[in-house]
Amino acid sequence: MGFSGHLVFARSERPLLEAPLLASAGPGLRGEAHEWPSRPGGWQTLQLEHGIWEDDYLPALVERTGAAACVADVSDSSVALVTGLDTSGRRWQAWLNLDNAAALLVEEPEDVDDVSLWVTTPEFDEALRRKRAELDAEVPADAEGALVWASAAGVRATAQQARIEELLRAQETFVEELFDALLDQLGFPEAADANR
Repeated sequence: MGFSGHLVFARSERPLLEAPLLASAGPGLRGEAHEWPSRPGGWQTLQLEHGIWEDDYLPALVERTGAAACVADVSDSSVALVTGLDTSGRRWQAWLNLDNAAALLVEEPEDVDDVSLWVTTPEFDEALRRKRAELDAEVPADAEGALVWASAAGVRATAQQARIEELLRAQETFVEELFDALLDQLGFPEAADANR
C-alpha cells in the first residue's frame, strides 16, 4: 500500500511544520508529517498523511510565506493532482500519472450494478481511452501554467515546455518521485540529499 496524503512545497525561513495553519492540526502532527530534505533558498517539502491538509490552506500558506507554493494530493502513491498558487492568486493544476488519473476519473454508467465487472468490458476500455485523451489534451496548458508558476516563484525555469509536458505524461511507480522530478525540471534548486 502506497502513500495517501499531501506533498506541500513552499519557501519559508522557518520550518513549514511551524506554520500556524499546520500547528493548529495539533501536537500529534509530527508523527503524521515527514520533512523531505530542504532545497537551497528555503524551499521545503512536507509529506502529510491523509486528513491533515485542507484546500483553503494553500492560499493561507502563500499569504504567510509571501511566495508561490504548491500541493500534490496523492492517492496510494499512484496518482496525484498538483495545484500551484502564486502570490498574485494565479492557480494551475496538473495530474501526475495520467493513466492512473484517467482510471480514477472515468465515469461509470448509471446502469452499472457491479463496477468490478464493468472494468473488464470493452465499454470501460473505451471510456478509459476517451478520458486519457481528454487529460492528455490538457497537458500543454498544464505545463505552461507550471512554468509560469515557477517563474512567479522566482526560479529561472531551465526546462523547455516540451520537457515539462513529457514529465506530465510520464508514468512512475511512485508518483512522489514524479512530483520531485517536476520540481527539479521547473528549475527549483535540488536538495543536497536527494535520497528520500
